[in-house]
Amino acid sequence: MRSEDTRQFLEKMKDFLDFLLPRYEKEGKTYLTIGIGCTGGKHRSVVITNHLQTIIDRQQYIIRVDHRDLDKV
Repeated sequence: MRSEDTRQFLEKMKDFLDFLLPRYEKEGKTYLTIGIGCTGGKHRSVVITNHLQTIIDRQQYIIRVDHRDLDKV
């Protein structure tokens, strides 16, 4: 989160979700899958996913997060 690139990425994702989510809802879509990945799946992708979860929660959408690789050795 100290990286300017990360902060910019998250701000752009927030703008994208602010634009996209109401339109999905208006069209009657019931789900949207967002995949975030990184090399190991235990650091960057987890932090970014958790941050996006906060953004989506604030918009009062139901969200399910699955950290697919977090438990892998």
